[in-house]
Amino acid sequence: MRPDRDVEPGSLLVASPKLLDSNFRRTVVYVIDHRGAGTLGVVLNRPSEVAVHDVLPAWGPYVSRPQAVFVGGPVEQKTALCLAALNTGEDVGSTDGVIAVRGPVAMVDLDSDPETLVSKVRGLRVFAGYAGWDVDQLGGEIERGDWFVVAGLPGDVLTPPGVDLWGRVLRRQGMPLALQASHPGDVLRN
Repeated sequence: MRPDRDVEPGSLLVASPKLLDSNFRRTVVYVIDHRGAGTLGVVLNRPSEVAVHDVLPAWGPYVSRPQAVFVGGPVEQKTALCLAALNTGEDVGSTDGVIAVRGPVAMVDLDSDPETLVSKVRGLRVFAGYAGWDVDQLGGEIERGDWFVVAGLPGDVLTPPGVDLWGRVLRRQGMPLALQASHPGDVLRN
């Protein structure tokens, strides 16, 4: 059985405490696409100091607080991606300017007019760069124990930076995985 069999659009890759790579330490990655060619996702819990208004002025007033660009991952950091959570009752398939990911979560075409979309979404988040894995790369990392694969919730995409999303996602899992949430960030301070 493939170690990445549970990975699908809308699932979360939660960094295990032993993953110490500075790009992914204590991160939560939202999977946007997973297929034969590889996997693409964005880190949900890494806000930058850059305001969306400074790089995408048309979208700045409409993104969810803190209205910062989030660091989506180490790949193509000059590329902007945007995720939206649509309002209840909105049909992703009939909404212009978006591509469905899972449930009410969709990717937003940043070349479209934000005015046509903002009334249909409960929140938007812009990411610089993304996390990407070649075929079998992610499976190897999961098999090594670097990532926990769990179901994502639409609200995870819009979690404010003051919230410990890593701990929150782990705590809502069943035992024994929920115990990982109490792992200290620095074992020397334990």
